[in-house]
Amino acid sequence: MTVLGGLGVARFLADHWQREPALIRQAVPGFAGPLSPEELAGLACEDGVESRLVLAEGGTVPFEVRDGPFREADFEALPETGWTLLVQSVDRWVPAVADLLDRFNFLPGWRLDDIMISYAPAGGGVGPHYDQYDVFLLQARGARRWRLGQRCTVDSPLRDHPSLRLLAAFDETEDHVLQPGDMLYLPPGIAHDGVALAPGLTYSIGFRAPSASEILTGLADTVAAGLTEDDRYRDARMADPGDAGEISASTVQVLRALVQDRMADPRVVATWFGSHMTEPREPETARPPETCLDLDDLRGALAVAGSELRRNEGSRLAFFEDGPGVVLFADGVPIDCDAATAAAARELCRRRRIPGATVTDWLARPAIATLLLRLVNDGTVYVTDPDSDPA
Repeated sequence: MTVLGGLGVARFLADHWQREPALIRQAVPGFAGPLSPEELAGLACEDGVESRLVLAEGGTVPFEVRDGPFREADFEALPETGWTLLVQSVDRWVPAVADLLDRFNFLPGWRLDDIMISYAPAGGGVGPHYDQYDVFLLQARGARRWRLGQRCTVDSPLRDHPSLRLLAAFDETEDHVLQPGDMLYLPPGIAHDGVALAPGLTYSIGFRAPSASEILTGLADTVAAGLTEDDRYRDARMADPGDAGEISASTVQVLRALVQDRMADPRVVATWFGSHMTEPREPETARPPETCLDLDDLRGALAVAGSELRRNEGSRLAFFEDGPGVVLFADGVPIDCDAATAAAARELCRRRRIPGATVTDWLARPAIATLLLRLVNDGTVYVTDPDSDPA
């Protein structure tokens, strides 16, 4: 089940993804979400949870930003209207929120960043701005008005603000009111401004978009780490330079080849990229067991009715096809998986939850059992307690 309604995956990817906004009515019919406003505020009071309050008016400056963690008294002192609470990476802390990501499997899982949830009473908003990444805005409870504007770049003028990138000008092109279950997709660079019409929650599902600078710097560092002092510029069979002060076209071509030869290996590129894109955003959300488990421990946990193997909410997984096997990337670490474990590795990347019966069958195969034990003891996956509350 996706969140695209009648739009369909093929049409969305062809006409909208990274191209044009898309309004999807009742993407998740009647969506209320697993968290109440009070529970979201409680999460914002926890150490280690990234949260902010933005006061549209009445603070020390318009759109004043206050960073969490907060106290109950901080919320009691807020005005009745005109503010927004934003809590980042809620999917890392609340399994029931992470389950929402299954609806976005029509996009690469390694592109997912996080689910931010915002609560605002009437008049709450964070001002007109734009993002450098793709985002889906899913309304849960209440109603929010979204105005869309011009396409922006790094050259778009910004207001003078100490912590928010607010646009100096906003040229409205669209106006939509989202009710619970409605969703708006925004590609990078589209100006937007959301204001709550009634108290409510908005789920922002963001997708990572590494910059070219980030990619080139990271890949170059990885390639350089594998070189030795013997790897140097060489110009054997050089022709008469003619002018000793000139850097010739042939010299530049040798330099280009030196770089390209070392950075063109698909496995090198994939290994860096897979490791980089699966680095956990909040490593502290990993939950390795207190003691190292063995195969009997794992079988025993899975024998409980209703148990399943679940990806840690703070973990990221991806894979790269490599001959008969795959390279599995788990929380930034590449793991070579041969043909005996490749199918299980792919399945772990595709699904956040694996039924206990399926995992029990896997454990009968020594190679897969070794892989699963490693992932469990690293805190990448865990066996659920069917009696616990998933929220």
